[in-house]
Amino acid sequence: MKYSLCISVVVLFYSTISGQKLPEPNYDEGKVVTYSLPEILRTNNNLVVKTKSMWENHRRPEILKMFENNVYGKMPRLYDSLSFTIINNNKNALNGHAQLKEVDIKIFRNNQSVVIHVILFIPKSTIPAPVFLFINNRGKENTDPTRKNKSEFWPAEMVIDSGYAMATFHVGDLAPDNKDSFMNGVLRLYPEQVSANNGMRAIGAWAWGASRVMDYLQAESEVDGKKVAVAGHSRGGKAALWAAAQDKRFAMCISNCSGNSGAALSRRRFGETVAKINTSFPHWFTPNYKKFNNNEQALPIDQHMLVSLIAPRPLYATNASKDLWADPTGTFLSLKHAEEVYALYGLKSSLPSKPPAINQPIHMLPLAYHNRAGIHNLTIYDWKNFVDFANLYYRKSTSD
Repeated sequence: MKYSLCISVVVLFYSTISGQKLPEPNYDEGKVVTYSLPEILRTNNNLVVKTKSMWENHRRPEILKMFENNVYGKMPRLYDSLSFTIINNNKNALNGHAQLKEVDIKIFRNNQSVVIHVILFIPKSTIPAPVFLFINNRGKENTDPTRKNKSEFWPAEMVIDSGYAMATFHVGDLAPDNKDSFMNGVLRLYPEQVSANNGMRAIGAWAWGASRVMDYLQAESEVDGKKVAVAGHSRGGKAALWAAAQDKRFAMCISNCSGNSGAALSRRRFGETVAKINTSFPHWFTPNYKKFNNNEQALPIDQHMLVSLIAPRPLYATNASKDLWADPTGTFLSLKHAEEVYALYGLKSSLPSKPPAINQPIHMLPLAYHNRAGIHNLTIYDWKNFVDFANLYYRKSTSD
């Protein structure tokens, strides 16, 4: 597949960081290089995928394996045991509007263990509530269960009043976001991953943790474990995408400002690049990914293929107008290029041919997008649109 935005020559200005030559970031659409995207619906042995069955049984596993080996690392599946311990149960939280459960999920393997602390607000209801599971990559004060600290980053009150449960865990429980200590979490259970060139690192660990929280949510009778949307912002948005790609139990995915190696196309080299992200955050991705620093065209995959792995489940991706580092246009194009996989399921995207204007959300099923006015952040505006999108999906699934 050829996709060209211009034919102009990009002038590169180099600086040396950690021994690598990195071009200055490009923020000019007129200087986006001509690039060629791997075809989603063509297998590695050159067969054209025409049916849902061929996609699910052949091409999808191929793409998943390529992302495992080259970007996020191979996610481990085995552990010795898993336990859920309720450490706090307040049935009159949020001024009586919700129940608060704080739960420790403990996972054991090879005489090692890791604990994921889950905060779960459940609306007062006679039926189990659908859930937003949020991967918190900022300070724990943003998801304060006491609600002494309240943040737009995680507006539990608004979402609860909309009829949804709000669950969250902190990335530090799985892998500290630090190049020197990221292995001091779940990777203690899987030391073989640390020495493998396609081994899981921090982003993979956070996604792995989301699946362990999903194990708990499916066992929790007061929420609907079949209606769980995994959500994240920035690096948490990258993890949310990978979690949804790996784990089909997630009913939908929400990825806010996830940028490079999230929802944005790598080959555009707009804003943050593969070389820059691997240099700044060497602990996020598998060592194999560094082979593609300043060499995105050699990648066997691109991020439109990650989006395709979530089909037929709904996906909402976002950007912010002042966050060119995360490439708003590249994110929109990823969704557009994934439409052909959703079409295999008879699902027609309502995305326009070009990115919508600022603060003009397109949140029809199955693919939704908006570019919010402002900076790299997660706000009440974003959350209100996520709730609207979830309402559309769950209303439709109930009527079906």
